Amino acid sequence: MSENTQEKNSHTKNDKSEEIDLIIFFNLIGNFLSRIIDFFRSIFRSILSFFVFILRALIDNFKIISVVIIITAIIGYGLEKLSPKTYESSMLVKPYFDSKYQLVKNIEYFNALLSNNEYDAFSKIFDISEEDAKKIVSFDIDIGPESENDKVKEYDEYLKSLDSVRAQEISYDDFIENRDIFSSNFFEISVESKKKDIFKKLELGLNSSFENTYSEKKMKKRDSLIYIQKHNILASIESVDSLQKVYIRVLEEESKSKSQKIGIGEGFSIEPAESKTREFELLNKELELRKQLRILDEQKVEEDVFFDTVSGFQEIGSISKNIYQRYSIMFPLLSFFGLCLIYLTKIIIRFVKNYEA
Repeated sequence: MSENTQEKNSHTKNDKSEEIDLIIFFNLIGNFLSRIIDFFRSIFRSILSFFVFILRALIDNFKIISVVIIITAIIGYGLEKLSPKTYESSMLVKPYFDSKYQLVKNIEYFNALLSNNEYDAFSKIFDISEEDAKKIVSFDIDIGPESENDKVKEYDEYLKSLDSVRAQEISYDDFIENRDIFSSNFFEISVESKKKDIFKKLELGLNSSFENTYSEKKMKKRDSLIYIQKHNILASIESVDSLQKVYIRVLEEESKSKSQKIGIGEGFSIEPAESKTREFELLNKELELRKQLRILDEQKVEEDVFFDTVSGFQEIGSISKNIYQRYSIMFPLLSFFGLCLIYLTKIIIRFVKNYEA
């Protein structure tokens, strides 16, 4: 009996200890969840307090803010009406032989001439008068329009230029994010001017922006390689023609002779069926060589200049809608940010004084 009683007491103690452990465990989980809830609640209260603080400041200073914004909007609208209108137009080009690098540098050079009032040098480049040169505001160059399919093709070509291990590390998103202006094959050149019908006069000067020594050497090297390749292909075609004549003679001999083998020279002979197969192979080889020759000719015709103008400047430019010239919008925004800065400065000064006290 005493042994049974001891066993029951030990079981009871074990059950109680397990219940205590479970209670402690659930208490820990409850405390942890409560802390998480309190943490997010404090963040929500901080965000709410921040927005309430902003709204209170706007409501308390509503009259001052409204008066300042209305006055600056009127001043900005007046300046828009008094300021001369600016016009813009753009052209789309496709450079060859890496002339895009020279083009981008020349656009930067043109803007430098305009910003430094070097109208004499600028007018000589574009063959226009200095009065017209003074009407030009700025140049800009950007990547031309491209579809998603164009980007995917560029990505595939880029991967082919890398080894297999490196290609696996670069995703499509990384490729698009790390592209710069030189990654494109098309470029959009924009010009802003105070004269609306000057843009066509600028095309001649821009066309000369593509010419440079590096591109000229690259074009000459390409032409030399095409010449060598064409010479080799033509020599191969002559060899194929000679072999075709041999096999034609063999076929003629085959039609006259009933022998199983036909000699084509001292110590050489071929089967009749083999002659027909070889003639077919030679025909395919000739077609392949002539296709390669046609591709080389097309390449030289398509890329015989440093650039192609996809679309030129308009005769009459459109009115520029640059946001920075919309004074009726920019002045109120700047004044509002100025008032916010003043208000924050006053709060900081008051906080510092109270903190020192």
